Amino acid sequence: MERISGKLFKDMLASGMNNLTNHSAEVDSLNVFPVPDGDTGTNMSLTFSSGVNDAIKVEEDHVGKVAKVLSRGLLMGARGNSGVITSQIFRGFFQSVEQLEDMDALQLAQALVNGSRVAYRAVMRPVEGTILTVVREAADYTYAYTVTEEITDCIKVMEKMVLEANESLLRTPELLPVLAEVGVVDSGGKGLCIILEGFLSAMKGEVIAPSNDASSYDSAQTKIEGGEEEFGFCTEFILHLTPTGIKHFSEEDFKNELATIGNSIVCVQDDDLVKVHVHTLEPQTAIKMGKRRGRFIKLKIENMQEQHDNILEKEEEEEVVAEHKKYAIITVAPGKGIDAMFKELRADIVVGGGQTMNPSTEDFVSAIGKVNADHIIILPNNSNIVLAANQACQVCEDKDIHVLPTKTIPQGLSACIMFNPEVDIEDNLAEMQEAIDHVKSGEVTYAIKDTTYEGLEIKKDEYMGIFGKAIVVSDPDMMASTKALLDKMLDEDSELVTLIYGDTATLEQAEEIAEYIEDTSDAEVEIHEGNQPVYSFIIGVE
Repeated sequence: MERISGKLFKDMLASGMNNLTNHSAEVDSLNVFPVPDGDTGTNMSLTFSSGVNDAIKVEEDHVGKVAKVLSRGLLMGARGNSGVITSQIFRGFFQSVEQLEDMDALQLAQALVNGSRVAYRAVMRPVEGTILTVVREAADYTYAYTVTEEITDCIKVMEKMVLEANESLLRTPELLPVLAEVGVVDSGGKGLCIILEGFLSAMKGEVIAPSNDASSYDSAQTKIEGGEEEFGFCTEFILHLTPTGIKHFSEEDFKNELATIGNSIVCVQDDDLVKVHVHTLEPQTAIKMGKRRGRFIKLKIENMQEQHDNILEKEEEEEVVAEHKKYAIITVAPGKGIDAMFKELRADIVVGGGQTMNPSTEDFVSAIGKVNADHIIILPNNSNIVLAANQACQVCEDKDIHVLPTKTIPQGLSACIMFNPEVDIEDNLAEMQEAIDHVKSGEVTYAIKDTTYEGLEIKKDEYMGIFGKAIVVSDPDMMASTKALLDKMLDEDSELVTLIYGDTATLEQAEEIAEYIEDTSDAEVEIHEGNQPVYSFIIGVE
């Protein structure tokens, strides 16, 4: 095969998308931390689908025009660090083929190299042993092979790319010791390999199809916020809860979690079975929410809205212009209680999401469009959301937007506390950053698998105390784990502890923890109901 046409390129994209979606759970399982938030596969799948579903609708048989639509869709739909990097890879690919009606073997190799270069430039501190390494090594080796061997067969180029990508993937544990310790390869790199394998399969005449009805949904571009009209997908499933799922399951909490992505929610539990119904633009996220709690016995998704492409345009037409102000703060929160905390601290818009539910670039762009301010400050509150927030700034380059790279909820809250609407932007950013730097963050959640992390043996279903980026304790008892975590966090300089209890903890348990803090330190304690999923407690120490 000497040339790739626009039609074949669309088949490659569809095949890569389906292959990734079919294997997203496998990619998710490569999460290094044994916490119930491994979402690289889901993020990459939602990101890639958002671009491919638009690209395959391009009527012209023109590689450059298909790649342009793909790049824009990936840019706006990108969520999580892996999703943003994926969008940048194909942004570079598009820049290389923009003028091409079709492409030959050398042009394909050059486009892959340019994709790797653009992706590297998009990350401030590139980390080797990740998807960045995989795409760079594979593209460079493929280009050298194409040139030195004078390859003219596009299939041979892609075969080389797939081979080198998988070889590079196997080397990622050598570059990131934490991968070697846990015994996994890089999840983002694995996702890229799966996309490339889908491309190759289509080039050989075998377009990979979705593995089941739940595999090829249009990803969400906006959240459903209620109202009479319901868009997207009618998603229904029956779950058989695991023993851990039964222990932690709450109908009300699960309804609240589903409400972050949809409406028309029904959730009924009968012993170890749960029947769920939700209308959502994010069926894959709903499925992921269910998958954390058990296994599916029955699953059905139906498309309720043929004109999904027009949703954003309609929303923009109906948008009411906000009152002009000097500042606006956009932040991210995973529960209605934390949402309320941020709004009390002058946050203008709280984007739903966090661990397991990373907002997309377009979610941030939509939020930016709802405020009318001279200066906009974004607080992502999660390390896996910072890149998407930064990418939204690039999209909205006509506005003065500043992303403060808050990586935890306590950091975001401390930044908001220090915000002063009366001072200039430079002073605000400096004061807010100082507050971020001086808060300690801790979290308590349960382990989803047996593993060893930095010498600490962790058993499935134990409660882990996470201090900053490190798992410092693992214990079968949630309260014991929380107290042990606090022993690591508290010192003689600690003055204030913000204790936020989530869906899997009670007020009584939070009060017991507060008593422990007061008995073992001089710090004051503030208790808040956060309603966050995944984490029993989120703790900030100042």
